[in-house]
Amino acid sequence: MGNSAWLLVFFSIVLTIGFLLFKVPILYAFGASSKTIAYANEYITIYLLGTIFVQLALGLNAFISGQGAAKAAMLSVLIGAVINIVLDPIFIFALHLGVRGAALATAISQFVSAVWVVSFLKSKRSVLYLKLVRPDKSLILKIAALGIAPFVMQSTESLVTITFNTGLQRYGGDLYVGSMSILMSIMQLIVIPVNGITQGVQPIVSYNYGAGNRLRVKETVIRLVSVCLLGTLILAGVAIFCPGIYASMFTNDAELVALTCRIMPIFFLGIAIFGIQAACQSTFLALGQAKVSLFIAMLRKIILLIPLALILPKFLGVKGIYIAEPVSDVISVIVTSVLCVIMLKRIFIEMEDKS
Repeated sequence: MGNSAWLLVFFSIVLTIGFLLFKVPILYAFGASSKTIAYANEYITIYLLGTIFVQLALGLNAFISGQGAAKAAMLSVLIGAVINIVLDPIFIFALHLGVRGAALATAISQFVSAVWVVSFLKSKRSVLYLKLVRPDKSLILKIAALGIAPFVMQSTESLVTITFNTGLQRYGGDLYVGSMSILMSIMQLIVIPVNGITQGVQPIVSYNYGAGNRLRVKETVIRLVSVCLLGTLILAGVAIFCPGIYASMFTNDAELVALTCRIMPIFFLGIAIFGIQAACQSTFLALGQAKVSLFIAMLRKIILLIPLALILPKFLGVKGIYIAEPVSDVISVIVTSVLCVIMLKRIFIEMEDKS
């Protein structure tokens, strides 16, 4: 845990300095225009100063949930969320700070969350005790090996956003960028619950795999795939058949709502079965198959989605950018499913031979 804390602090410093130096071109890459760059610049400048608090709150919270203190881990997230909700209207409207107020509220809420997490890990309530240690190269490499797949998944989200917004600005305009922002937010509403389930099941799969309990591993994986698939089918189904429910949550602009509702059913067709990929990727991580998990993470975004988002608009116009998502989702789910069946059969045979 001490080595993880060092890594979190180190990358916080690197990210803060790097983004402050190149924030304007980065903001343009993420879809800012001449009309919005001033507001985006104002927000990101303050937000970046709180990067270290975000890293510590999110990064170290895993050590709270990992020791079975689920309520404390949930509380650390709720503390930041509630404080942010309370401070936003105060800073934005009461103190007339506008965008700066929103950024300041976020930074303060993350600071409080970080203090809570660190305090818990240094208290007697924690099984694991946070303390300063000398960085251990071998441990850092092991941490990096386990974290590279989730890192690729998160970082490719940024690459996808840049690719989408650049194409939408070129072929559509601000209205299309706005619709994509809404679609990506809705996607988070669908994906986050599934990710929560997969992260919760990972320790169960890992423990039983280590204990050689083949039957329990098999049952857990089957249930995980079933629950994740059911979750994405239901949540994406709402987006496909009742898009107005989601779109109206984010804006009351009639033109933007109409565009978003028209595109949403196509955009989320593949996400409806994404639960299979999420479950399989989590299973590979739990079984120590980091390379396979990394390949799956790269397949959907880097190998399929980004190239398709660059190629399809040349033939289909702006619609091609939206169509790239379901095409890449369906292909990656098929490949992942086949790979998962093959790999799990091999792993179960090995477990049976050992027993």
